[in-house]
Amino acid sequence: MKMVAPWTRFYSNSCCLCCHVRTGTILLGVWYLILNAVVLLILLSALADPDHYHFSSSELGGDFEFMDDANMCIAIAISVLMILICAMATYGAYKQRAAWIIPFFCYQIFDFALNTLVAVTVLVYPNSIQEYIRQLPPDFPYKDDIMSVNPTCLVLIILLFISIILAFKGYLISCVWNCYRYINGRNSSDVLVYVTSNDSTVLLPPYDDATVNSATKEPPPPYVSA
Repeated sequence: MKMVAPWTRFYSNSCCLCCHVRTGTILLGVWYLILNAVVLLILLSALADPDHYHFSSSELGGDFEFMDDANMCIAIAISVLMILICAMATYGAYKQRAAWIIPFFCYQIFDFALNTLVAVTVLVYPNSIQEYIRQLPPDFPYKDDIMSVNPTCLVLIILLFISIILAFKGYLISCVWNCYRYINGRNSSDVLVYVTSNDSTVLLPPYDDATVNSATKEPPPPYVSA
């Protein structure tokens, strides 16, 4: 007979490279934290020196302005929010506080849904890929080579690429979810479940049989004082 904790059942506690889900969630949170910090630094430098990051309409092949002040402020706010969410997930996994992981998990679900929507759009409207490629700047790398590819093959390649991304994102979602369940189980219950190797159980006898057996037993000898 061995003792099994409730939080170790029904799901895996290990993720990629055989590390624990807590370790994987911490590494994932730190990685996202670094990426968003780099993006925030780039946005702040672009806001401080807009001439250095200025792109004209002719360079972009369109009649619109690239990253105006309003869009820049929105992007900075999103980056700050993402840094906060990633920091909360990292802290929650390290300190075993399940509630701190929920915002990061919700972000993963939202990101997965957006990528799924892109895959569905490519599948339903395959001609939209060609239209999007035509709108790219003339000096975009490998634009002519991409345009020369068969449209059906191009759609299949893009769908395969998106499917790989979705599978990887789904795996990361499962790792974070298993970490949440593991921490939530440890914090909410300290009861150990005893698992036996056989199915035998101990049953109490019926009440009538117990009373009859107790009545047929000989009474104890009388007490004699010394």
